[in-house]
Amino acid sequence: MDNWNQKTSRRAFLHGSTALAGGVLIGCSESEKTTEAKGSGPCTDCAVGGEEDLVDIFDGNTLTGWHVNPEKIGHGTGGNWQVEDGVITGEQDPPGSGNGGILLTDELYGDFELSLDIKPDWGVCSGLFLRANDKGQCWQMMVDYHDKGNVGHIYGEGSGAFSARPYDINGVYEGEGENKKLVKLVTADKEGYEASSVVSTCSGADFLKTWKVNDWNTVKVRCIGEYPKITTWINGTQIVEFDGATAEMKKYDKDKVKDLLGVKGSIAVQVHGGKGWPVGGKCRWKNIAIKAI
Repeated sequence: MDNWNQKTSRRAFLHGSTALAGGVLIGCSESEKTTEAKGSGPCTDCAVGGEEDLVDIFDGNTLTGWHVNPEKIGHGTGGNWQVEDGVITGEQDPPGSGNGGILLTDELYGDFELSLDIKPDWGVCSGLFLRANDKGQCWQMMVDYHDKGNVGHIYGEGSGAFSARPYDINGVYEGEGENKKLVKLVTADKEGYEASSVVSTCSGADFLKTWKVNDWNTVKVRCIGEYPKITTWINGTQIVEFDGATAEMKKYDKDKVKDLLGVKGSIAVQVHGGKGWPVGGKCRWKNIAIKAI
């Protein structure tokens, strides 16, 4: 995709977005605000920020400004990261070996709004890492694109293994063997989900309406605060609002996580280690831009 189309794509996503001013979401009706505050459904027009302040952190041609984990971590020595037709692709190195890793920005970010497009192959277990360190410890927006997975909710990667997700995703297929193809997703309630772990969340039905199977999906993330409030959107639909200051989960200790991660870190993307990653499967990322706030 050329530069004009990259920026047009991002502008199209953010055109209907709104600004957060004095704690008020501008552009939402009172009924939308009330619904979202109760956590009973997404306010699809409540994404915040403006495209004019976003700065590209992937130039579309090289991995300048990014690095793989410098030492072996639980997922592996780094994985194989390439730029293919303006897209960052990640896979195990070599394919099927179980050797993965993470690709991190050299620059560290604290409070920010992030916009990017993602297209994982079905079966891969990836993630969007927020305030990450070189050991792969972070706040993670899950991109677990496989049966019993989740895309869009928050997980404590190397920082407690807490999971704030109300449902799993599962695939529905056509064909057999080499002809087997993912045709749609379904969701199932997550056993052990702790409702106090989030301020609000979309439902599984909301996710199914907004996610595009076998296509690109636009993600936006807002992260702010020392115990961060993290809000994620996919294709304009709010997926979750997680508040690190108030979340209650059995595996979550806000002060331990703050001491571990600090208040700044890299943006990173992941190739999960282990044999569960499909041979030849890739995760894909493009149009990556950020605004410090």
